[in-house]
Amino acid sequence: MEPDEELVERCRRKDNGAWTRLVQKYRREIFGLCFRATGRKEEAEDLTQEIFLKVFKAIGAFDSRRASFTTWLYRVARNHLVDYYRCTRKDRVTSSIEDELPQIEQNQARTDRPSDPVERSERQIVLQKALNQISPGLRQAVVLRDLHGMEYAEVSRVLGIPSGTAKSRVHRGHLELGRLLGAQQAEPAQHASALSY
Repeated sequence: MEPDEELVERCRRKDNGAWTRLVQKYRREIFGLCFRATGRKEEAEDLTQEIFLKVFKAIGAFDSRRASFTTWLYRVARNHLVDYYRCTRKDRVTSSIEDELPQIEQNQARTDRPSDPVERSERQIVLQKALNQISPGLRQAVVLRDLHGMEYAEVSRVLGIPSGTAKSRVHRGHLELGRLLGAQQAEPAQHASALSY
């Protein structure tokens, strides 16, 4: 597949084929981001379409000297999700995260993941419920870092925050998830493995 910069340049020249390929290349990732943010398939589909519409309208503003296309795309998606939460008043207030809580392990070996599809699905549901309960700012940082495998520097660029703040949000998000998953009398480390699915 062509490099992003080439596809973007062709999109600017109104090449519909290039636009289709760009959407196909990133649709699943943006849908996943939206689904993790909302927990609802229909909402995630609508948000994904809205995000790509924004990207289509703003693609002329993309500057490859300032960021990679992926970083820019995630930033557009993140900003759209923030606007969505503001409009629908979905911001959630979380409990204190100052307590010493077990941290979720981020990188478990693939062999530690449940092999039973039913068990894996149940863990994903539990994890999604926990993700839905933490604040959008923490959830975005955790999803970008753990689900999309971004480095902290890229998370900070996508969210428009300093790198230290990105690390802090991921850490606080893990603490909150650990507290929520622990409250369900589950081992947080087991559920953390679902993050990479």
